[in-house]
Amino acid sequence: MMPKIADIENTPNPNAIKFVLKDRVAWGKPKEYGNPEEAQGDELARRLFAIPHVTNVFYADHWVTVTQDGNVEWADLVRKVAQPIREAKAAEMPVRAELDSEPEQAEDSRLVAIKQLLDKHIRPTLIGDGGDLEVMTLCGNVLCIRYYGTCGSCPSSQTGTLIAIENLVRTIEPEIEVVSV
Repeated sequence: MMPKIADIENTPNPNAIKFVLKDRVAWGKPKEYGNPEEAQGDELARRLFAIPHVTNVFYADHWVTVTQDGNVEWADLVRKVAQPIREAKAAEMPVRAELDSEPEQAEDSRLVAIKQLLDKHIRPTLIGDGGDLEVMTLCGNVLCIRYYGTCGSCPSSQTGTLIAIENLVRTIEPEIEVVSV
């Protein structure tokens, strides 16, 4: 089965567009590729990078976000980008062991609370815009996050969104500084 495109959405980043799908292209952890070399082992990403002007591919579950270099109009590029997405195989549900393959580690209770807060208040909006974030580390009072997809190259993610995240996590830990890596 091939994924059907349910909708094509603009994102806050003018160089990124989000394809909402009726079928899954992935299960579990999102996949992001910042260049063709990183994408060699991924058929969908490799085919998207073969299209001139594509600079980033990010996908998870029922959506794909594609970022371009800004040198072409989306009206000219969207049909070319849609073709490999439509032709991709829908992801098959992994066996339970693959979903549970991440090793469990004891986490700082502050970090657990921060992740829960971000999962509830920040990540749904970022995902809705075709991006996401991952908490990388909490070292002392410095929280390192990494943006994915459209958020990775969006100017507002480095300013307004980062400030909003910092203000939110300071409700848990007043001295936290949030940095994007």
